[in-house]
Amino acid sequence: MNKLNDITNHRFLNILIFLLFYFLFITYNLYLNQIVNSNEYKKKLDNLTVKTTKSTSTPRGRIYDRNYNLLVDNVGVKTIYYKNIYNQSSQSKIKIAYTLAKNINVDYSLLNTNILKDFYYLNNKNKIDKLITKKERNKYKERKITNEKLYQLKLSKITDKMLSSYGDIDKEASYIYYLMNKGYYYDEKVIKEYASEREYAFVGENLNKLKGVNIKLNWERKYLYGDTFKVILGTVSSEKSGVPKELKDDYLKKGYNLNDRVGTSYLEYEYEKYLKGEKEIYKLNKDNTYKVIKKGVRGNDIVLSIDINLQKEIDKILDEEIMNAKNDLNTSLYDGSMVIVSDPNTGEILAMSARNIKDGKIYDNTPSLLTNPVTPGSIVKGASIMTGYKNNAISIGERMSDECVKISGAVSKCSWTYLGYLDDINAIAYSSNSYQFKTAIKVAGKDYYYNVALGDVTDAFNKYRDTFKEFGLGEKTNIDLPVESTGQQGNNDNPGTLLDFSIGQYDTYTSFQILQYINAIAKNGEKYKLHLLKEVRKGTNNDKVGKIIKKNDPVLIGKVNANFEYLSRIKEEFHEVMNAIGSGYMGDVPDPSGKTGTSQSFYDIDKDGNVDVETLSKAFIGYAPSDNPKFSIVILSPNVRYSSVSNYVSPVNYNISKRVSNKVFEILK
Repeated sequence: MNKLNDITNHRFLNILIFLLFYFLFITYNLYLNQIVNSNEYKKKLDNLTVKTTKSTSTPRGRIYDRNYNLLVDNVGVKTIYYKNIYNQSSQSKIKIAYTLAKNINVDYSLLNTNILKDFYYLNNKNKIDKLITKKERNKYKERKITNEKLYQLKLSKITDKMLSSYGDIDKEASYIYYLMNKGYYYDEKVIKEYASEREYAFVGENLNKLKGVNIKLNWERKYLYGDTFKVILGTVSSEKSGVPKELKDDYLKKGYNLNDRVGTSYLEYEYEKYLKGEKEIYKLNKDNTYKVIKKGVRGNDIVLSIDINLQKEIDKILDEEIMNAKNDLNTSLYDGSMVIVSDPNTGEILAMSARNIKDGKIYDNTPSLLTNPVTPGSIVKGASIMTGYKNNAISIGERMSDECVKISGAVSKCSWTYLGYLDDINAIAYSSNSYQFKTAIKVAGKDYYYNVALGDVTDAFNKYRDTFKEFGLGEKTNIDLPVESTGQQGNNDNPGTLLDFSIGQYDTYTSFQILQYINAIAKNGEKYKLHLLKEVRKGTNNDKVGKIIKKNDPVLIGKVNANFEYLSRIKEEFHEVMNAIGSGYMGDVPDPSGKTGTSQSFYDIDKDGNVDVETLSKAFIGYAPSDNPKFSIVILSPNVRYSSVSNYVSPVNYNISKRVSNKVFEILK
């Protein structure tokens, strides 16, 4: 028994010793944490609990042309805004709203009855509350109606007669109060943009009385060349609108807030990641005042490949020639032309313009270069003849008779005139349709004879389209703009449409696809990515251009899979065009190469979604000098002729091409 007591006492002593050391350990750690390391832990706690917020926006980067002419800048907008103050009462806000209403002019045309009733209730709570019946109060006490329902009942007691007591100042104050409470709690609420000097000064001098109200120089985009190239430069959302609904998912994934100002179209949207600024970050104090902990930074600048002076001249040429053409015969359905100028060595776009005329006025329609495919006509014959070379359907120098061609199941098809016996160079130089028809028949595995049956031409179509895609026809160019069409592929492939395809009368292509094609010919089969961005430079706080952050070097995206001798032969053919039917199309530019095109096209004259009438469209593509191209051009004029009586065709496409070529040579030489 004594032995058992000894064991029990020993265990008890061990437990006491353990508890003593445990409490000593706890006491030591409390000492470390609460006294020795208290400042460090307080700092960590502050970091975990500190509230920060960002400013709504900072100025975007500037946009320059290739010669560093400033195209888009930011201009200050005097703005009056409100930020919520901790524990600020409704009555304090109402008083501020009335003070502002009496001293600044705010457009309250969007004021509605609901906003006015809310404001009236805040000013007359006791009066309106007394109008609630005992039955209605009991329903609320019994939780049969919610707080929101009770509030709506109170508003319903406010009559039109009551509201009629409000004059203009009351209504303006009501709308200002609404603006002060609109949106998220911590947001800056814009009360007025474009404030006058007097209004701006009044608020600035009375900030201590107008708690929560402040002033700032906001910004908006300024276009130094007016409307020139403005559509493609793109748009930016306003502080009020924030991120557009259709772009919400895209911008939220990138970490934006819905009230952010963002690029919404074309280059502003495409290069948002460079142009956007870094917002100022504020620390939110306990009394709801703010302290700047990180200053905002203006966005980076982008430099475009566009030459704005060339762009202006091309717009002017188009406007003049389009207006003149409307005085020509048969141009009742002609409504405009398109031009692109590029550097085939780099893929840089030097100028791009599409102008339309309606009711005697000229409009910018440049986006149509990306979205409106055209029937190209004979300009694609370089790709067509390459299909013949690559598939051993024809050989270099092969001669054929330019006779009308008749295949089984199709009408007879001819060239624009009888051209005699032609080799491949003259077939392109004088734009023989017959030569291309006979080549297409050979690609389909047949030799031509009158009424020959071609059978299934699926394989022949595939051979043509594969070669065309190597040149860039029939696939997106992936130019650095957010919208681009792929053109339209014909949906009735048969022997007759195969012949049509070979002369550019079946599938349709965008202007930029056609540009990619002529650039590939100019560069011996090499395709460089088309682009508008030349450089990205660090934003500066002065008028100087910052250091280069990114240089957009030429990108080789593909090559025509063909023997060099075939590519050289097509260049020789295009060079000879300028001594034949293409004479004069490139004005006084030395040693040009190119290809003219005429296509039968169709027009929906009554806008019912169905084409009604057949028209004639004109095209020209070219580059110069032939051996070492400095620039390339695409000129398209759809629907230049519509008449069943006269064959007259307006020379508008020729006139535009000649003048544009001369102007490009003058500016770039």
